[in-house]
Amino acid sequence: MSNLNLLFTITIPLLFNFYISPTNNDKLQDMCPTDTYSHRTMFINGFPCKNPSNITTSDFKNLQLSHQGSTDTFLRSSVTLVTASEFPGLNTFGLSTGRTDLEVDGLVTPHTHPRSSEMIFLVKGVVIVGFIDTDSKLFQSILREGDVFVFPKGLLHYCMNSGFEDAMFYSVFNAQNPGVVDISNAMFGDKASEMVKMAMAKLVSLTKVEDVRVDDGYKNFYDEL
Repeated sequence: MSNLNLLFTITIPLLFNFYISPTNNDKLQDMCPTDTYSHRTMFINGFPCKNPSNITTSDFKNLQLSHQGSTDTFLRSSVTLVTASEFPGLNTFGLSTGRTDLEVDGLVTPHTHPRSSEMIFLVKGVVIVGFIDTDSKLFQSILREGDVFVFPKGLLHYCMNSGFEDAMFYSVFNAQNPGVVDISNAMFGDKASEMVKMAMAKLVSLTKVEDVRVDDGYKNFYDEL
């Protein structure tokens, strides 16, 4: 067998195995907190690890979600996303987290997370949530304190406070950097534009209820739409 044929015989199975086998995502060490102080001269898919001798307990604790975000905006909402950039201990774990605060009638406009699904846990208030699949089918529900809801990866989703008090929920993402594509901001720029106002009115109409205001102590037929 010639050297060329031998090389071909060895290379093809290796390439085939590379493409059909899932990537080995097993961690190679217990932890890898983000080295936030290093000067990045090389850009990789993620963040470099701290020197193991410099890792401390504080790398695994974050206080950013313990404070309410400012809802003094046109949409009367605030979204705080915490990734490995702000929370070093998350690095290489494939996780990130967030907090959303909504005033009465507050809204998070339709957006997607291209690299992650999102699971939310409602801490207080009453919130209408929904997402749209690739067949343009709407999945919408009303959440109350303690309820959990999942937005599938990459699908357009939104939420709106439909109660009589402020609402708040936490989010967990199954990606280190879920990414955010805000449809209204990308297409219309100004969140206070007439197009965004029309979108808000449309979201309200999608509830199929004349008055979408929901009393936290009352459940009715429209809880699952």
